[in-house]
Amino acid sequence: MSVALGTTRPLPVRTTPVSDPGDLLAALPRTAPYAWVRHGEGLVGWGEAARVTVPPGPDRFAWARGWLATVLGDAHAAGPLNGPGPVAFGTFTFDEDSPGSTLVVPQTVLTRRDGRAWLTTVGEPQQLHAFDPPRPPGRIRYGDGSLTAPEWEHIVARAARRIRDGELEKVVLARDLLATAEYPVDVRLLLARLAHRYPECYTFSVAGLVGATPELLVRRTGKQIESLVLAGTTPRGTGAADDIARGAALFASEKDRHEHECAIASVRQTLAPLCAELHTPAEPELLVLPNVQHLASHVSGRLADGASVLDVVAAMHPTAAVGGTPTDTAIKVIRELEGMDRAGYAGPVGWIDAHGDGEWGIALRSGIVDGRRARLFAGGGIMGDSDPGSELAEAQAKFRVMQYALEG
Repeated sequence: MSVALGTTRPLPVRTTPVSDPGDLLAALPRTAPYAWVRHGEGLVGWGEAARVTVPPGPDRFAWARGWLATVLGDAHAAGPLNGPGPVAFGTFTFDEDSPGSTLVVPQTVLTRRDGRAWLTTVGEPQQLHAFDPPRPPGRIRYGDGSLTAPEWEHIVARAARRIRDGELEKVVLARDLLATAEYPVDVRLLLARLAHRYPECYTFSVAGLVGATPELLVRRTGKQIESLVLAGTTPRGTGAADDIARGAALFASEKDRHEHECAIASVRQTLAPLCAELHTPAEPELLVLPNVQHLASHVSGRLADGASVLDVVAAMHPTAAVGGTPTDTAIKVIRELEGMDRAGYAGPVGWIDAHGDGEWGIALRSGIVDGRRARLFAGGGIMGDSDPGSELAEAQAKFRVMQYALEG
């Protein structure tokens, strides 16, 4: 296995069954934690056995797969054969032309799955440091990101006009919000709060990108794949009756149903060439989260040729749910109107193992943490009849996920 400094000397990999660790996130040290956790199960990691910045461009996923084949393929495993083995955590920028896509093979990975747990170490065992409890970030101040709220409403109106003019069917526009804390932001505290408040979501941390996404881009287990498509959103109600009414209105909304069908059609078109079998539901269902409700559809299939999870990610990204329809036109409009680089927001984030299995989500409800500062992201699908004020309110509701993580 190659290490960060570029040597190709194979490194030893050891996987050992361990007793149930309980809260995975509580095991993380302060420095550069990696995480992918849902309902208390998943993976956490720390340290770096290998790390690479993936060159931008249309071939970045193929380049990443080649790097991973070299790195993970050289692993010299010891211990039980049925353990999870080494993995790479990854984050890819939304725009293929943007730099910053990163893959990391942690030195230590703790996995919890189906009531069992394993500890995987890569390279020579590292000295364990004393655990220091997370420190709250203190007072949080917010400021405008790339655009003010009125400026963002203006670009929503421009996008809706271009859709009505027939240039495209849908475009997803994002905005950012800057947060400055009194003390350095401890990613572990954000992860713990997100996992507790949003257990249905995938809580993640990779190379400074932190969040809790409800959207599973793809899970690969052998030849079986699964995906969860979300498109169409409404805020939660002020009470039970209002909540039910909002959900019913979302389900009946022509605008939101059309937006969801665009997303499903995009996934179906992308996955069909890769799959021997593909199943998509005739009707969406409601996914109810603490802050919003989504139209959701579970997609499943069986790969025809055993492509790795990263091959499926390459084929699917960007989906209509985070880009628009048609994709090429939507990306062009995003580049023209948003006035910012999304970095990893709405890009693929997740993990992959040496067998090509893994789980990748879309990095929604997320932020980039750097010392005392965090850049938060939110967005929504714009259709021809979208109201700028309503779209701003939807984005504000989505910001509240990371604001809760920062403020508690």
